[in-house]
Amino acid sequence: MTTMTLVVTRNVPDRFRGFLASVMCEVTLGVYTSVQMRTGVRERVWTVLCDWFGAESEPNSAVVMTWPDASAPGGQAFRTLGIPKVDLREHDGMVLVRCELTAETRRTLDIHEERNRPREPAREVVGEE
Repeated sequence: MTTMTLVVTRNVPDRFRGFLASVMCEVTLGVYTSVQMRTGVRERVWTVLCDWFGAESEPNSAVVMTWPDASAPGGQAFRTLGIPKVDLREHDGMVLVRCELTAETRRTLDIHEERNRPREPAREVVGEE
């Protein structure tokens, strides 16, 4: 069976990029896609990434692979290596993304909240003449 596969890398050695680019299309820096990757090929690619990752991982490096899977929550399967900035969790049959609430994230959320706060309509002021 062939399926669309997506791999996203962060902070990995050039060896990973060269290997992934040889079997997938690098659509932007560190993002690889394959429209028709067979299950066996996907498993072999993941085995290579796992072997290299343990020996060559750098601080804050990560690899995420995802593909459609009708039996997985939300119809999408995931595999991760390293410490991703997000945590993937299953909840009620869906895959949710959770991230740490840092000071920068809190500041961004505050700005977003302020920009989207409902405003009272401007009232016309009638002055004395």
